Amino acid sequence: SATVIKCRAAVAWEPNKPLVMEEIEVAPPGAHEIRIKVVATGLCHTDLYHLFESKKKEGFPAVLGHEGAGIVESVGPGVTKFKPGDKVIPLFISQCGECKFCRNPKTNLCEKGWSNERYDVMSDDMSSFTCKGKTILQFMGTSTFSEYTVVNEIAVAKIHDSAPLDKVCLLGCGISTGYGAAVNTAKVEPGSTCAVFGLGAVGLAAVMGCKAAGASRIIAVDINSDKFEKAKVFGATDFVNPTELSKPVSQVLAEMTNGGVDFALECVGNVGVMRSALESCTKGWGVSVLVGWTDMYDFSARPIQLITGRTWKGSLFGGFKSKDGVPKLVDEYMAQKLKLDDFITHTMPLHQINDAIELMKHGKCIRTILNVCPE
Repeated sequence: SATVIKCRAAVAWEPNKPLVMEEIEVAPPGAHEIRIKVVATGLCHTDLYHLFESKKKEGFPAVLGHEGAGIVESVGPGVTKFKPGDKVIPLFISQCGECKFCRNPKTNLCEKGWSNERYDVMSDDMSSFTCKGKTILQFMGTSTFSEYTVVNEIAVAKIHDSAPLDKVCLLGCGISTGYGAAVNTAKVEPGSTCAVFGLGAVGLAAVMGCKAAGASRIIAVDINSDKFEKAKVFGATDFVNPTELSKPVSQVLAEMTNGGVDFALECVGNVGVMRSALESCTKGWGVSVLVGWTDMYDFSARPIQLITGRTWKGSLFGGFKSKDGVPKLVDEYMAQKLKLDDFITHTMPLHQINDAIELMKHGKCIRTILNVCPE
């Protein structure tokens, strides 16, 4: 098994350009590494953020993709908890189990992964990929837009043997992120009133989390009214399109809820929307959570908004410790306690990745699943 694998991957050679299907070389797994055959992957907005929005030339060339599922092909020296044939989900947040964050139940951060030093370029400086003689970076330590990838064992979750990989891949990012933001970070309470801003996959998963937590009212907010039917499926009760209002959305939500919602989740990654979400919360005890990914602008608010009792917090990967949380979420899906199929609007082979990107860019999909390798 300790040989280089040549396989197909979608390479982002530079920002703002279509991805290119290339033959790449994937090195054998080193110490404590796992080489994975990727079966299916979702496309997440964070892939697009890196490609089109973050303006970071250093993070290229790269293989994007961080929402995948596959099968262990081989393991490197020192790996004892995984064997070839295991079904796994690679994780963009590691869980080493030893650092100060892993030992603390209050957080799901980990010091050992790719992200500790290099959030700006979204990848480690080490990579197992080469193409045309060049090192190709591994986006978020995972790179699922490739038939094979190599991931550190602290960033891989072993999952149920009968889990359908073309569904549970979504638990590698978007669905866990939104669902956990509601149940773990916001700690939505039974009977409460919630607002979710942004109805992409993450926002819809947040709606699903609010419902699972027993919220009595869930107000879905999006500038695209086409999203409202889908939000209803996940439990939304009210719908607001800010572009159709004559006053700020926070005022409208305050009027609808006698002074503001108990919980507001921002699932867009837009600092203006983050402020709106905070201002939509009731004073006294309102909680607003930042879920959407962005690192480009400052957010702002008036101190009085917090002084009068609101709480503003952020959520990364829904607050789930990754290796512990993802297998449990897979089990919940298998027990029909968690929806995944309803997020999937399109399915296509990996080589149609640029079509999937166009769909997402124009808000024409919730999740597109790319089939990478047959099981």
